[in-house]
Amino acid sequence: MGDTKIYKNFINGRWVESGSGKTFENRNPANTDEVVGVFQKSNADDVEQALSAAAEAYKKWRLVPAPKRGELLFRVASKLWERKEEISRDMTREMGKVIAETRGDTQEAIDMTYYMAGEGRRLFGQTTPSEMPNKFNMTVRQPLGVCSFITPWNFPIAIPAWKTMPALICGNTVVIKPATDTPLSVAHMMEVFEEEGIPAGVVNMVTGSGGTVGTALINDARVRVVSFTGSTEIGRKVSEGCAPNFKHCCLEMGGKNVQIVMDDANLELAVEGALWGAFGTTGQRCTATSRLIIHEKVHDKMIAMLKAQAEKIKVGNGLDETVKMGPCINQGQLDTVLSYIDIGLKGGAELVTGGERLTGGPYDKGFFVKPTIFTGVTQKMRIWREEIFGPVLSVGTFKTFDQAIEMANDTAYGLSAAIYTQDINKAYTAMRDVYTGIFYVNAPTIGAETHLPFGGTKETGNGHREAATAALDVFSEWKSVYVDFSGKIQRAQIDNQ
Repeated sequence: MGDTKIYKNFINGRWVESGSGKTFENRNPANTDEVVGVFQKSNADDVEQALSAAAEAYKKWRLVPAPKRGELLFRVASKLWERKEEISRDMTREMGKVIAETRGDTQEAIDMTYYMAGEGRRLFGQTTPSEMPNKFNMTVRQPLGVCSFITPWNFPIAIPAWKTMPALICGNTVVIKPATDTPLSVAHMMEVFEEEGIPAGVVNMVTGSGGTVGTALINDARVRVVSFTGSTEIGRKVSEGCAPNFKHCCLEMGGKNVQIVMDDANLELAVEGALWGAFGTTGQRCTATSRLIIHEKVHDKMIAMLKAQAEKIKVGNGLDETVKMGPCINQGQLDTVLSYIDIGLKGGAELVTGGERLTGGPYDKGFFVKPTIFTGVTQKMRIWREEIFGPVLSVGTFKTFDQAIEMANDTAYGLSAAIYTQDINKAYTAMRDVYTGIFYVNAPTIGAETHLPFGGTKETGNGHREAATAALDVFSEWKSVYVDFSGKIQRAQIDNQ
């Protein structure tokens, strides 16, 4: 393998090879000739070791004062900041998205880590008056135990940080399985934890396939929380796997996000938002703008503007600072995108621009597709209803505001939505009536910040939220505490009638 670095699992504070003796390559989706790294193809025994380490470490970690846990996270955040450029460039090599975006991905991990470090001196509960004399009531958070995380490839360090940092600040321990396409970013995070002296077993990383590693992380009885980000199909299986043992299960899954453009919208702003929402991260975001619905009065004008700007987007290797869109993550995802383009064409949608794989020169070594826009998309078409996870924008039209709301809600998902309008009444009405977990006014469907809850409704999730203080509810249990200093037995609801 020449100079290619071989990365090991991180278990119980040590870097160890898999007991399987097998490895897999992580290749650059912009240039498949480049091997980014070689990683362990782990087996069930490796997972067993990681879970055992996490379970043992939990006994002491849960007793470390939360402010002290926060101090460690503060140091981790500072170290991530020091290594930001290195981590970001490696992320572009393994994931493909442009360097400006991977810097943002790393910054999101930094932000989340600083935020949760601060929670070490909060983790607020409540005190309430008692209905009885000489009695004190309060609530406190308590950790659950071992948490297992199955993370996606599109945000290789941000999403692992979303899960890991709130889990740790609450006093839990962690075993994480990164996506097989992007294990290096999580390996970097483990390196930082090691450098800052996190106790052995508190965080563990096991690389490998979802079928082998992921299944074991879901089914093991020692795991008390499973947090998964990925497809709705797999999320349903995760939920079923957690049900027998009543584990906490946090699911973040698909989206079919919509941008509404009213006839009074600032079209230049709406075009910029649609392009960024649809083609940022090559459309490989759960919050990507997959559907665009435009008022019929401004439809033709906006489509002309979109076409002109989309055809100017430079596609290529994301380490080139002038490139604005990178490749699809792998051959399978490229094939999926191209198949949906074919479905759109056969289904009667009109191709405005794009619609094909980029070939020739360096494109032949990567998974590149042109930014694609369809118009004339109706609510019965598959490209309206199904998540594509690629740079394909489906455009429909509407006549009335009520119709726009109905169209926006016509999806199995409910993650993110946006409206462009200068009418504050319509903005607030849409904010109320579009049934999503995230909503934007005069901004794209992408761009969540770490200090607000992240998550969706319907088949996007199962009611939990990541980020902000909402994440603490996933990784802790409430305990109600009653302290009676009256010196006698007082019977609530009985003695105070």
